[in-house]
Amino acid sequence: MSGAAATPADKGAIPEFKQIMGHPAPLWMLFMTEFWERFAFYGIRWALVLYIVAQFYEGSAVGQASANLTYGSYLALVYAGAVFGGLIADRVIGYQRSILIGAVFMAAGLFMITIPSEDIFKLGLATIIVGNGMFKPNISTMVGKLYALNDTRRDSGFTIFYMGINTGAFIAPILTQVLAERFGSPDMPAYKVVFFASGIGMLISLVWFYIGRKTLAGIGAPDANAQGPGRSIAVIVGSLVVIPGVYFLLKLGADTLQVILTVLFIALAVMLMVEGIRNGKVARDKTIAMMIIFVFNILFWMFFEQAGSSFTFLADKIVDRDLNGWIFPVAWFQSVNSVAIIACAPIIAAIWVMLGRRNANPSIPRKFGLGLIFNGLAFGLLVYALSTLVNDAGKIPFWTLFMVYVIQSIGELCLSPIGLSMVTKLAPVRLVGLGMGGWFLSTGIGNNLSGIFASHVSGSSGMSINSALDGYMSGLEWLVGGGILLFLIAPLIQKLMHGVK
Repeated sequence: MSGAAATPADKGAIPEFKQIMGHPAPLWMLFMTEFWERFAFYGIRWALVLYIVAQFYEGSAVGQASANLTYGSYLALVYAGAVFGGLIADRVIGYQRSILIGAVFMAAGLFMITIPSEDIFKLGLATIIVGNGMFKPNISTMVGKLYALNDTRRDSGFTIFYMGINTGAFIAPILTQVLAERFGSPDMPAYKVVFFASGIGMLISLVWFYIGRKTLAGIGAPDANAQGPGRSIAVIVGSLVVIPGVYFLLKLGADTLQVILTVLFIALAVMLMVEGIRNGKVARDKTIAMMIIFVFNILFWMFFEQAGSSFTFLADKIVDRDLNGWIFPVAWFQSVNSVAIIACAPIIAAIWVMLGRRNANPSIPRKFGLGLIFNGLAFGLLVYALSTLVNDAGKIPFWTLFMVYVIQSIGELCLSPIGLSMVTKLAPVRLVGLGMGGWFLSTGIGNNLSGIFASHVSGSSGMSINSALDGYMSGLEWLVGGGILLFLIAPLIQKLMHGVK
């Protein structure tokens, strides 16, 4: 689960905010704004692929591959959209207005996907993508603007904000699953209720920020020359024009989208390398190191993001969810990651501190390698379960998938928190924003590949024990192999980083 990006504060003086629990009061307003936005985003995560199969394929397992591809493309475009949303806030309308407009589009898209038409459904996803692009990167940026660069509370402020992300992501699947079964049944959940509830959550986020933004005392407001409504209207019109383009990308399919994303990534890499070479040997080497890490980041997210696709079908069809007569809901697996992040983050942080005192703290490349290996171990557990623990009903034990989410979360904590910080240290000084775009784009490429991989796991006729075993075995091999390779070349990458830690 991606976290918040630490960003510089405004160049001007930071207002004297009222303090609540030792932090600026607006932090808590942003905390709740993000809580409800993440509630909306993760509320639909578990239901999307199941809804596509139930609504557009009449429940036939042959629709699983298509659902996985759509989900992967949706996530990829969400991350790609964040790159452009940050630019709009930086250069056109400011952060506050970007967040408000993004929230309106996200809410509209969530209500649109309740309409039982495949074209309107994908148009709704496109609308969510455009809205999320304007909302997500900019709400994180606002947190950074509450603190001076040398404020010792800065990291803990982001930690509090990150808890808002994970709390919303934890509660959303639980509540939306309950609503889906209350208005439907365990055999046929009312997925449209899930989407509607998520839309309501997004409206709460919108209203909460609209009312609470006055506490920001002008932070994130548009520049003096952009105070009028003209630019905001232009952004709204531009977004309405962009939505059909995003819809078209969803319709093209994941394979074609992968080509487009790869071309964009290569173009971005060339721009970064040219700037790095122009700035001298050290800048060039740092840029090379960053690009190598980007490639391994793609590999990590390609397999990590099975949670909303193939793991959902695995939980629905192949995991024994009967716990002494009570059936554990499919959606609730989505909350395990958030609980594991909240529980394990302090432990992982303490381990890094302890190792640092012994001068044994792993380098950035090796932490990334650990992330890949833990992700691979999660797939290894699935391979073990699918090959040796299948019962007479063709099911694997509940605890295996539960622990897969926990182990993956440990891998995420080894990799994700340091990614954005790494970019700010390695990217050419004039192109740090573009470097950040490269991070998001590499994550988006990984998410798109996750859908392609999940479609192979499901196969042409739906997921089976054999198809899952074959697919997850390849995940194990790629992840562990990639982690070992990264460990081996870590000294080379560290040398290219010229002392960056």
